[in-house]
Amino acid sequence: MTTILLVLVKISTVALILSIGMGATFSDILYLWRRPGLLLRSLLAVYVLVALAAFVIVTFWPLAPGVEAALLVLAVSAGAPLLPRKLERFGSSQYAFSLVVVTSLLAIVATPIWVAFLAWDFGVSAEISPIRVVSAIGKGFVLPLAAGMAANALAPSLTARFADRAIAIAGVALTIASLALLITHWRILLEIKFNGMAALLVLMLISVALGHVLGGPLPGDRTALAIACATRYIGIAIIVAATFNGPRNVVILAAYAIATALVSIPYLMWRRHKGRLGSAPRDETNPVTRAKVGRSVS
Repeated sequence: MTTILLVLVKISTVALILSIGMGATFSDILYLWRRPGLLLRSLLAVYVLVALAAFVIVTFWPLAPGVEAALLVLAVSAGAPLLPRKLERFGSSQYAFSLVVVTSLLAIVATPIWVAFLAWDFGVSAEISPIRVVSAIGKGFVLPLAAGMAANALAPSLTARFADRAIAIAGVALTIASLALLITHWRILLEIKFNGMAALLVLMLISVALGHVLGGPLPGDRTALAIACATRYIGIAIIVAATFNGPRNVVILAAYAIATALVSIPYLMWRRHKGRLGSAPRDETNPVTRAKVGRSVS
């Protein structure tokens, strides 16, 4: 049952990324590269400060070794392939999509470096091949994204008609599969215990705060970076955990899903309540919503 649910999670994730790509262009990818200041702040927050926060927490917070490992594995597994989906209703700009591409591709270089550092910190011998990371990101992110963008370039009217519907269906499937995993393995959550879950929640809160502060003056950028900092690339986290023979994959999935939901949902509700995003006109440059806009004017 677990194997089937994990396969469904992977298929749903790929379908979501494919659908997001259907509303994206090459110009969206280059958005951050045209803004070096925002790019550097974003990478500093996502790849450095969140990991440093995790190291501080495990240094001063008495945690079980397995929980420490899970916390550090999640912290160094940066990348947020589903970020545009999470921010769709907030009308976020090209920044969210460009941030997804940059952080996911940078994981190819950053993940082996962080694994080497963790191996030194744990006092063990461990390394991860960049080829393995390239394979995971390529199959789970780059290929479906490129396929969606190619479909958008070749048949924009067709993608405009089906992209939003595919996003909705894949999103529902992903939610159902994730909830089923949590229900099936609820006993595994006992391994984390209250102390461990509290530490993970604190890390997520710090991550959101870091992104919110470093996101800059634009409300959409702040919200996108805050959620990106609290969102981990779970596929990379599983690879890193397997490298260290660390916490079980389902434990990481369960703990991460609960913690990120408990932190990100109230944050997004607060941002919407502020009115700066909820009352803003729809951003037609959003890679997720562009297909819907095109359909409405056709």
